[in-house]
Amino acid sequence: MKSLKPHCIFLLSLTIVNSSFAFYLPGLAPVNFCKKSSTGDAEECQHEIQLFVNRLDSVESVLPYEYDAFDFCKDTNERRPTENLGQVLFGERIETSPYKVCTKSYNTTSAVERLKLDFLKRGMDLNYQHHWIVDNMPVTWCYIVEGDQKICNPGFPIGCLVNQEGTPKDACVINADFNKKNTFYVFNHVDINIVYHSGDETTGMAARLVGATLEPRSIMHSDHEKPSCEGPPMEIPYEFNSNFKMTYTYSVTFTQNNAIRWASRWDYILVSMPHTNIQWFSISNSLVIVLFLSGMVAMIMLRTLHKDIARYNQLDQEEAQEESGWKQVHGDVFRAPRMGMLLSVFLGQGTQIFTMTFITLFLACLGFLSPANRGALMTCAVVLWVLLGTPAGYVSSRLYKTFGGEKWKTNVLLTAFLCPGIVFVDFFLMNLILWTEGSSAAVPFGTLVAILALWFGISVPLTFVGAYFGFKKPGIEPPVRTNQIPRQIPQQSFFTKPVPGIIMGGILPFGCIFIQLFFILNSIWSHQMYYMFGFLFLVFIILVITCSEATVLLCYFHLCAEDYNWWWRSFLTSGFTAVYLFVYAVHYFFSKLQIIGAASTILYFGYTLIMVLIFFVFTGTIGFFACFFFVNKIYSVLKVD
Repeated sequence: MKSLKPHCIFLLSLTIVNSSFAFYLPGLAPVNFCKKSSTGDAEECQHEIQLFVNRLDSVESVLPYEYDAFDFCKDTNERRPTENLGQVLFGERIETSPYKVCTKSYNTTSAVERLKLDFLKRGMDLNYQHHWIVDNMPVTWCYIVEGDQKICNPGFPIGCLVNQEGTPKDACVINADFNKKNTFYVFNHVDINIVYHSGDETTGMAARLVGATLEPRSIMHSDHEKPSCEGPPMEIPYEFNSNFKMTYTYSVTFTQNNAIRWASRWDYILVSMPHTNIQWFSISNSLVIVLFLSGMVAMIMLRTLHKDIARYNQLDQEEAQEESGWKQVHGDVFRAPRMGMLLSVFLGQGTQIFTMTFITLFLACLGFLSPANRGALMTCAVVLWVLLGTPAGYVSSRLYKTFGGEKWKTNVLLTAFLCPGIVFVDFFLMNLILWTEGSSAAVPFGTLVAILALWFGISVPLTFVGAYFGFKKPGIEPPVRTNQIPRQIPQQSFFTKPVPGIIMGGILPFGCIFIQLFFILNSIWSHQMYYMFGFLFLVFIILVITCSEATVLLCYFHLCAEDYNWWWRSFLTSGFTAVYLFVYAVHYFFSKLQIIGAASTILYFGYTLIMVLIFFVFTGTIGFFACFFFVNKIYSVLKVD
């Protein structure tokens, strides 16, 4: 173990031992480090460990900011690494470490310096967090909570505030010396510990980083020319009445630990994250319950339908006319729905979203889209959505032709522009707010142009290609003929009316996702790391099964009540799950988050509406096609003259 002096620039050299070669997933190959005196190939190892800094964010604000916004030490030779599309859309702004010993002076007579200090204090008041990266790993702040549980947070706070009542806020509870009322304590010193795994010490080659932790501290340096690592806390008064200086320092130690394998270096971060054990138990419990309910629904449907079909096929024509139930509406059940254009457009877009989600989650399960591969999940989803315009156009046009529609130009234009246009307008308005607030999450103008180019240049032409082949195909032929005169629908009971059935239909699908939804919202708004894609994929499959079976079950009940208007109802029944998602998002906002400010509130609900729309089209499409195949199947086995 050794320590570097504070005046050294934060570019670390590490002794290493042996280089090796192995196959790893794309973007996740290990990096070997060697001494500058090593005679090894420069392409096989690196001589410096570079620290990167990411955006700063807060659980009390939706607005992230770049590192330079808070007047920290700056790097005069800034070299930004290349960021992928997913990182840009998520607001990540990674830059090389400017962290070195420097002193900031604040003068009460300077309006610019007062604004900088006020912004820094507001960041501490809102508990903004640093996010540092070493060798593609988050530098974590590990601490002990109740029950001797070790928590490793992938971020650490700028500082903290003790309010006028003398109550320490957030991170101020870690030190009993933080006790002065109306005082900010800035964490201007960090003790960094780099853990490395070395191989054969006799060869002097091949060390790999397997951990990076830190401990933030607040130190008021008495000598700014020769700062030390000890001293009383660095206080910033609530009211800026006098000039003062603040020095940022750090120390670095190296620890060798050969017991940790490079492939397992993320384990201490993921296993020790809050709620991990609860998530495992809750997901497992939800999985068992939903699978049991799905099995019961499937068994009831199969047994009931088998008896119905056997009874109907044994009756002669006169007896059949006296029977009531789903057979009596065979002449109307395939009558084209109202607003078939809009329904076909939603179904085309839903097919595109469903296929994109399935492939993305499948790749995530294989490890290609792990948390270590930053921005890969969003990049993969966007690219897949762009390339899946063809099935969207095909499904939309084929169903529209089945409904008897003839305005194929309007259909293909709406398929290409309606839902994506709504999402883009919402996203653009949210981006305007981020631009106005100066947030790092604001997508640059060039990226917006690139997204539009992908949309208009690739997705739209592919949608037209799919629509061309869809209209070339004949419409889907129903198994029974449709009567010219519509049959009158009998008076319905309360539970077979459209609205109660639609409201009840979304309960079971939402019940199978709400636990997983909690952790997804945590990862988005509370900045926790999400990595259980295997469980998410299982929940996705369960959601598909549950939406299908719940919609088919309710569709069967409505057909038995001789209500044949099932087209839109099947879409809305499972699509209503999105309404429960919105209600839960509202509950999450008021019960779990501490977000303040009009801009953050508008951003939260603006992005939530995008999620709700996508989820509505996605789940509605699942329910529709399940009901479509079900209705076609049961009427194709009937003996109808």
